[in-house]
Amino acid sequence: MRRTEPKSVGALFDELFNSPHIAAKIAEGCLPETWREVVGDAIANQTSQIRLVRGVLYVHVQSSVVRSELMMRRMELCRTLNARSRVPIIRSVIVK
Repeated sequence: MRRTEPKSVGALFDELFNSPHIAAKIAEGCLPETWREVVGDAIANQTSQIRLVRGVLYVHVQSSVVRSELMMRRMELCRTLNARSRVPIIRSVIVK
């Protein structure tokens, strides 16, 4: 398919980064920073590992108090993280 009008490089990059697959990978890469913004420094410092596997966010924490706090806020965390990343990449949160 041939284009009849030229596009700027910026427009091509916007088109590329707004595609669903690329946007999801970018959001996944930014997840540790987004996690720290959402939960705050105190809870983020208690978090030892964050990983996303097939839409499930696994969070390992060291403190039982922080674990119970995050367990109660799982649905809120899922909604907030998806809203911040602008792509629905997280279906559920599991705290270990």
